[in-house]
Amino acid sequence: MFLKTLLPFLFFATTTLSAQNYKPTDNGSKVHFEIKNFGISTGGDFTGLKGEIQFLPDNITSSQFNVSVAASTIDTDNSLRDKSLVGDEYFDTAKYPQIKIVSTKIDKTNKTATGFYYFSGNITMHGVTKTISFPFQAEKIQDDYLFTGKFEINRLDFGIGEKSMVLGNTVSVSLSILAKKS
Repeated sequence: MFLKTLLPFLFFATTTLSAQNYKPTDNGSKVHFEIKNFGISTGGDFTGLKGEIQFLPDNITSSQFNVSVAASTIDTDNSLRDKSLVGDEYFDTAKYPQIKIVSTKIDKTNKTATGFYYFSGNITMHGVTKTISFPFQAEKIQDDYLFTGKFEINRLDFGIGEKSMVLGNTVSVSLSILAKKS
């Protein structure tokens, strides 16, 4: 009886201990977005990556992502626009300093190639949390990983720029996150 009780615990302990911990870094990473402004595609980037990633490709469902960027780091190559975007009509970075993505489930995709996975979780921005799902790829680079993926959100779902008549509603986000082994 004791052995039946001990075996599941040992399996859980070895799975948990073998998960690798990683920290996202700005150096080598890019968090990019694109949106229509007056019908023309424009975009920008965020930095200030922080968080924890537990990634175990051999037991992918044990993996977890908890990553954020600093909303105030928005860079659209236009300082006047950036100043407006950090204000209370858009990101209100004084009140909501982070944009955060936290996984609730990581799975393999139906692709036969290795390194393709599916992220399910929550994104929190401007004080609003919404569920999000998207495919991503994990590429091992020495002891580290490069995670890449794309998804779309509706800015109005987060109360961002609700009064703007010139911005499109759909925001395309592309992630290229270099995570260093910690």
